[in-house]
Amino acid sequence: MKAVVNVYLKNGVLDPQGKATHHALESMNFDGVTDVRIGKQIILQLKSEDKEQGLKEVEEMCEVLLANTVIEDYDIEID
Repeated sequence: MKAVVNVYLKNGVLDPQGKATHHALESMNFDGVTDVRIGKQIILQLKSEDKEQGLKEVEEMCEVLLANTVIEDYDIEID
């Protein structure tokens, strides 16, 4: 089973990398972008075939290692 974790900064947390990317896009005349936020994606292959158990395991992984829950949020997709 595959789990996809998207980790991103919480609203209100400054994102200097996103701001720099937004500025670069504007300087390249991509004027249709109003904001940029940079995150990360983690793809995990799980042994478990039980979707509920897999989700619980990945949530625990996020809470202890994959995300800094003080400043980051995350979403989990299980396939």
